[in-house]
Amino acid sequence: MSKSLSDLIVEAHGLVKSFGRVTALDGLDLRVERGEVHGFLGPNGAGKSTTIRALLGQIRLDGGSASVMGMDPWRRAVDIHERLAYVPGDTALWPGLTGGQCIDVLGGIHGAMNQKRRDELVERFELDPTRRFRTYSKGNRQKVALVAALACDVDLLILDEPTSGLDPLMEAVFQGVVTELANQGVSVLLSSHILAEVETLCGRVTVVRSGRGVFSGSLASLRASAPSAIEAVTERAPEGLERIDGVADLMVSADPHGTRITALVDARGLPAALAQVARARPLQVAVRPPSLEQLFLEQYSDEGGERP
Repeated sequence: MSKSLSDLIVEAHGLVKSFGRVTALDGLDLRVERGEVHGFLGPNGAGKSTTIRALLGQIRLDGGSASVMGMDPWRRAVDIHERLAYVPGDTALWPGLTGGQCIDVLGGIHGAMNQKRRDELVERFELDPTRRFRTYSKGNRQKVALVAALACDVDLLILDEPTSGLDPLMEAVFQGVVTELANQGVSVLLSSHILAEVETLCGRVTVVRSGRGVFSGSLASLRASAPSAIEAVTERAPEGLERIDGVADLMVSADPHGTRITALVDARGLPAALAQVARARPLQVAVRPPSLEQLFLEQYSDEGGERP
């Protein structure tokens, strides 16, 4: 079912951008719905950062069209930034200011800052706002940018590797805050190399390769396109598994308790394969759906090169 303009907070179609002889974007499409956390995946050089810069109005596209909250980011960047907050992966701010002062300056750029939420986030991220920015570790510098963005009352958050430098405890705090904001209707575009983070937060993802989108949709549909692993021990050898459509890499071997079976089975063949295993009197059965890491690698299995 197609989405109306009011349902989409980001809509980009056929984005093209080159830097000299290097093509960074080559017809990329991206759609972020209102109130969703949308994962933006791809290795370094795939085109993620160039896309984000275009959405922020920092670079002019060579081709295609982009709309952020119904506005052209190149022509109406000031209006967009009043309703948007952005966190880069590497934060460099004013070294002589305290962390708290940096937060307040950034908050003024992003839009209306919620002072109560600002103070709560400083506590939740265990940040000392009285220290000079130049004395912070990388993780604490990142906390300053996160607090400044997450404390603002905006419609859209664009987060580019936002947990870079954070320890696992602070990553969990970040995930909790983003979930709370999404439940309140804030839209989030999350570019991250931490696939577990994407899996926890995102309902839909766009996977980018060489400046093009190679997949966009729900994680459930992405999983449905990849096989699950079956491992079983049965009292007797199963019959007919090799003839079931969707069964691959089938291995049947002797086991001290009977017969050991391993196979990769896609969604088409999974019910029939499990039925055959059941007829063989299973002693142990495990079905493991593909992890997000496996799905991501699957999209790059035939990679023909990346673009910076």
